Amino acid sequence: MPAIRTKNISLPGGIEYVTTLNQTQVSSSTSFDAADVEMYYPTTSALRSQFRTQAGKRVTPHQWAVYDFTRTIPPGKVVTYKDVCQAVGGSPRSVGGALRTNPFAPFVPCHRVIASSLFVGGFLGEWGKEHRTGTQCDRKLGLLEKEGVGFTGEGYLKGQDRLWKGVLL
Repeated sequence: MPAIRTKNISLPGGIEYVTTLNQTQVSSSTSFDAADVEMYYPTTSALRSQFRTQAGKRVTPHQWAVYDFTRTIPPGKVVTYKDVCQAVGGSPRSVGGALRTNPFAPFVPCHRVIASSLFVGGFLGEWGKEHRTGTQCDRKLGLLEKEGVGFTGEGYLKGQDRLWKGVLL
């Protein structure tokens, strides 16, 4: 489950969490990894059952599965909502719902998940540039571009070589 850019930390009292390695400790095909941040991310079922979002909500088992899988997507690659649901269960819509409320962004790199049509898809509840402000789509495109993933002016992935199949094979 852990992505190659993370390490487990054990604190006194049995508290365990995952943190990222800094960029000099990561070997990657890209020089930028938006998920390269320090963030608390519970990895045990006991810590996960105690975790609450800033809004005071619990994270469901399905959401944890989506976040765990999404963490494995390497920088410079993307997967589709359908790929994620095939890996963890649920539907593309349920995956989108989990990612829309991702309390661990950018550590859980939800920006690396796109639509099956290879359209950039949604980000923080907005779908494409025409939805509400359109600024969230620009943020997602900016993060992906920094990681080396290009999109056309219409918002479609340039080249399928950036699609990651990883554990789906």
